[in-house]
Amino acid sequence: MKFFAYLFAGLLIGIFVVSILLPTKEKPLYSDDELRRAALSRDMQTTPKTYEELLKLVDTKQNRLSKAKIELGKDLYFDKILSKSKDISCATCHLISKDQKDKKIYIDALSAKTNNKTDCIICHLSDQSGVDRFEVAVGDAGRENPFHLNTLTTLNAGLAKYQTWDGSVKTIEEQVGNSIKAKDQMNLSASKAEQRVKADDAYVKKFTLAFKDKKVSFENIQKAIGAYLKTLITRSDYDRFLDGDNGAMSKSAKKGLANFLNFGCKGCHTGVTVGGQSIQKFPLRDYNSIIDVTNSFNETQKGREVSHFNFNAKIYHPFPFENKGGFMGKDGDRLFRVPMLRNVTKTSPYFHNGAVKKLRRAVFLMAKHQLGMNLSDKQIDDIVEFLKALEGDIVDYKVIDKADL
Repeated sequence: MKFFAYLFAGLLIGIFVVSILLPTKEKPLYSDDELRRAALSRDMQTTPKTYEELLKLVDTKQNRLSKAKIELGKDLYFDKILSKSKDISCATCHLISKDQKDKKIYIDALSAKTNNKTDCIICHLSDQSGVDRFEVAVGDAGRENPFHLNTLTTLNAGLAKYQTWDGSVKTIEEQVGNSIKAKDQMNLSASKAEQRVKADDAYVKKFTLAFKDKKVSFENIQKAIGAYLKTLITRSDYDRFLDGDNGAMSKSAKKGLANFLNFGCKGCHTGVTVGGQSIQKFPLRDYNSIIDVTNSFNETQKGREVSHFNFNAKIYHPFPFENKGGFMGKDGDRLFRVPMLRNVTKTSPYFHNGAVKKLRRAVFLMAKHQLGMNLSDKQIDDIVEFLKALEGDIVDYKVIDKADL
């Protein structure tokens, strides 16, 4: 009996040792099909493959898309005629071209005396990002956004429900008009914009073809650029995975997507744009807030410098980074448009005031301050890989007028 007992014990020890020495195959959280179904069932959608599919999402009674209108909008998007100083176009701050045509503007901005720019743009001049990669948006004549807000991407913006950091603008056409008129952006009045466009015979002809009323009006300028913006849609490996291609995303990216779903990220970053569909409070948890309890100044008394500290002057804000610009969201209540995560790898620096330069840091902060989670390095790595899978190129839609469909 002792022999068998020893033998059985030896077998158990042997199995234990072998289980340690041999590599184990990690059990996937989901199979590919299960992960795809889980994402699709939670409103994680793909972007349109065809122009016909695009029309179903973005065409409205207020601004019907047409080939002539889209082409006109593209011309205006790249034309500096709509900025007061004629030194920038929409495309200067919302870069989508790969020809580096606005390189001088960026280099001039980088060499300015102010030190609140980032140098990401040096390496990303050719990116299709829809942004300028600066901490703070820079407009006509070098004016900076007064609240130190950075530029939101124009890519996929036509599919978003909200167009601004505070969610105050809901249509892309309205935002076009606001951008042209804002002093810290294009700084051009509606009447001046109309006057400049009317002085160009080529534009007058294009407006005649694009609009039933054949007018060069500020409203039609907004509609034309808005129509073009609605075609700036990207598709990525993530879309191809959801469409059924199991090899489109890496194993790590799939784990990241699973974590994204299970941790609760998709609760806010949802829909076809993976964000941009709701207004949410940020941060929900402010236990790592920055509090400045001193306000000091020096003065000279009887030949010597004396320091004074005013402990009654408290500067408080809940953000886990420096509160440059003092912006506190909608109505000052920390309510922000949830950023779209498509092409997030190309839209650094992150958060409303560009305070965070690294994507991994942004993921860490969102998990901690929105979800109350301290993610492991591996979990962050996987989520970052998933976010990389959201990086895509602009779809080259074959634009066809409805009458020809």
